[in-house]
Amino acid sequence: MSKDSKTLRKITDGLKNGGGCGETEIEIIEIRGDAEVEVSGLTHDSRKIEQGDIFVCIKGFKSDGHDFAAQAVQAGAKALLVERYLDLNVPQIKVKDTRQAVGHLAAAFYNYPSRELELVGVTGTNGKTTVTHLVEEIARLGGKRTGMIGTLGSKINGLSLPGQHTTPESTEIQKLLRAMVDKGVNTAVMEVSSHALSLGRVNGCVYSAGIFTNLSQDHLDYHHSMQEYLEAKAILFAGMHQDEQTQFAVLNADDESCRYLKQKAACRTVTYGLNNQADFTAHNIKLSAQGVEFDVRYHGLNSRVFYSTPGKFSVYNALAAFAWGIMAGYNLDTVQRALKKIKGVPGRFQSIRQGQPFLVIVDYAHTPDGLVNVLTAAREITSGRLITVFGCGGDRDRTKRPLMGKAAGELSDYVIVTSDNPRTEDPEKIIEDILPGLKAANYKVVTDRREAIVEACLLAAEGDTVLIAGKGHEDYQIIGTEKIHFDDREEVEKALRRMGYVEE
Repeated sequence: MSKDSKTLRKITDGLKNGGGCGETEIEIIEIRGDAEVEVSGLTHDSRKIEQGDIFVCIKGFKSDGHDFAAQAVQAGAKALLVERYLDLNVPQIKVKDTRQAVGHLAAAFYNYPSRELELVGVTGTNGKTTVTHLVEEIARLGGKRTGMIGTLGSKINGLSLPGQHTTPESTEIQKLLRAMVDKGVNTAVMEVSSHALSLGRVNGCVYSAGIFTNLSQDHLDYHHSMQEYLEAKAILFAGMHQDEQTQFAVLNADDESCRYLKQKAACRTVTYGLNNQADFTAHNIKLSAQGVEFDVRYHGLNSRVFYSTPGKFSVYNALAAFAWGIMAGYNLDTVQRALKKIKGVPGRFQSIRQGQPFLVIVDYAHTPDGLVNVLTAAREITSGRLITVFGCGGDRDRTKRPLMGKAAGELSDYVIVTSDNPRTEDPEKIIEDILPGLKAANYKVVTDRREAIVEACLLAAEGDTVLIAGKGHEDYQIIGTEKIHFDDREEVEKALRRMGYVEE
């Protein structure tokens, strides 16, 4: 048997004895066929089958993996994880819900890698990516070998890997965590989306800590209600029951969801916020174009912190990471240095400077609350007009579109409404959904995003700020089912060059 292969019996025995990973256990109804067959990997995508894999048959939103099992077996699958037995001559593990089971199965296959490192999960509507980067920087400066999984991809000891989702599929997560452990990583931080929690992608993970940033409207096309959305977020903290002495949750006390999450948490909790009811509070806040500076009061102590991204929302992000760092045992100097050293996250309030006399900021804000936050931050550092370019994604929550229009209209001097990732929707129809929120605002519709960016830059004068919101770090645009190259930052640079501004 190769070092990368295991028998089905060994994996399922690991499931029965491993337990404790995530909120629920899985029940194996029956194994039919040869339990001693050796398998060397697992996947739910029949197009990615390799010889010796377990193929996981998941009932998806548009298709049923059971229908592709024969194709997977023909491609080399040695066994199946199923909800119903299939007339195929390979061993089959039957469970009630393959989607929820696959994370546990993957964790067992890779020998529960999250038990061999400190895994920090970060969840919330906005701020996940930034807080994840801040936590990773604190750990790295604290002498840890670090790993990271999130919207911008994955990182193992500084080596970056591309990613497709905020939180990858469960098979990929466990494979990444095992690779991290094998490379000597001892602290990893992962963005944990509500989709990942409700779909079981992070089943099989054991966390040393969880961080909650905030909750505001998003993904209601999937979760249907804010309560359902909140319940998905709570899964992270409800599943942290393996070690009450070491596990902890860091919660935003200023968010109305905090009380519910504290009740659901199976571990000890600490809070942060800008009010006196929190364990870690920010005071004497100074906001500027250079960033944020504030005092943190905690445990009877007072410490000054600087973080180089402007805006009140940056105070919350830095405070969350600060609280985690102190609770995780890092010394104050390490935490302060990490927050001061990190120079921002790609596509998060990212300033594009080419010698122009106005600011251009590219940001990922794609929710009503996120847009309010970045517009407020931009207004604080703008002496002239605030010109906003934004759109809304297609095939996503339609109810937030007029709310985003309202935010842009109320907080901007001029708005250019454009296309985002329309996907299979008509871009003009998406814009029609946005416009009722703008009402009497001074705005213009420029459907082509490239042209919208050019027009915004041409409109800007000295002292103005151009905010281009919605896509941030993304280097693509999804039109129909096709993903084409498109990067807001590149488009800004090209527009500025045509105006005669060159890189500083």
